[in-house]
Amino acid sequence: MMTSLFSIFEPSSSIMSLSLNWASTFLGLLFIPYLYWASPSRWSFIWSKLTTTLHLEFKTLLGPSHIGSTIIFVSLFSLIVFNNFLGLLPYVFTSTSHLVMTLSLSLPLWLTFMIFGWVNHTQHMFAHLVPQGTPPVLMPFMVLIETLSNLIRPGTLAVRLAANMIAGHLLLTLLSGTGPSLSTTLVSLLLLTQILLLMLESAVAIIQSYVFAVLSTLYAGEIN
Repeated sequence: MMTSLFSIFEPSSSIMSLSLNWASTFLGLLFIPYLYWASPSRWSFIWSKLTTTLHLEFKTLLGPSHIGSTIIFVSLFSLIVFNNFLGLLPYVFTSTSHLVMTLSLSLPLWLTFMIFGWVNHTQHMFAHLVPQGTPPVLMPFMVLIETLSNLIRPGTLAVRLAANMIAGHLLLTLLSGTGPSLSTTLVSLLLLTQILLLMLESAVAIIQSYVFAVLSTLYAGEIN
């Protein structure tokens, strides 16, 4: 049962299907020319308003001297939220439920921030290991704790996103699997429950994308 349950997250075994499954991660790039050239619509206005709001918020977190850097995090949000919603469609591969995908997003960003910070702001990075006002006796422990906290950041980013995507999909799969054995009344109740759960998963898809992008922005802002 567990093998068949988690098989919904596995790409196809054939090489051609496997490549196409992972290639679906970048399908969102196909909509960029459409949004640019198409006539203004309600959806394009909502998306433009959303990206502008994110730009203003990320600009505040990064500081006025790093305004251009917000495009990285807005693009990161766009990529994740598209793949989260893509995974809610039936029989569509969910790339953001795999640690390979989420670690590929968080680990390079974290390594870039660390290398840039230690090379260009070495004293600031050392000072960040000991919070202001820490008693001298606790300084060695605080350095150890802050170092450990810093090292697990890419892992927590990746696991948080993947775990939330997996949890919602598993719950939807478990509920749908009980449908054939229920009566008509219970099936109607189950259908209503799945609709509400699907709405919840849509909210989770947006929230987790936002959390991933905001935390990445905060990590980048700490080295400035």
